[in-house]
Amino acid sequence: MERPSLEINLPDTYEEGKLYVVDSLNNLNKLNVCPDGSQHALDEEENTGGTGESTAGSNIRNQCLFFVTFILTLIVSLALVSFVIFLIIQTRNKMDQISSRLISEKKNIEELKKMNNMILKHLNQSGIKEKAR
Repeated sequence: MERPSLEINLPDTYEEGKLYVVDSLNNLNKLNVCPDGSQHALDEEENTGGTGESTAGSNIRNQCLFFVTFILTLIVSLALVSFVIFLIIQTRNKMDQISSRLISEKKNIEELKKMNNMILKHLNQSGIKEKAR
């Protein structure tokens, strides 16, 4: 009678041993795979029954969000820089147009001054001739 009771107890002990070995392997795997900071997150997940969101997943999401935000910021910055360059080029073209107009107006003013001087000389000469008469 003792033998049958031993046989019944031995398989239960054997099953418990299997569970202990599997649990130990899982703990060892967690220690080898996860860095020190991540182990705490895994322990918290075990304590909550695995229903909570893991910190590693949250970190990955935060990194992705940061990366997307960074890319969008770069794109917006590139667009703004392109717009500023466009405005600089437009301003340069307008300044070139204004400079050419000023140069042509300066030439016109010089010509008008010469004509004015010629007219004044002619009037002075004719005024001297009329006084002499």
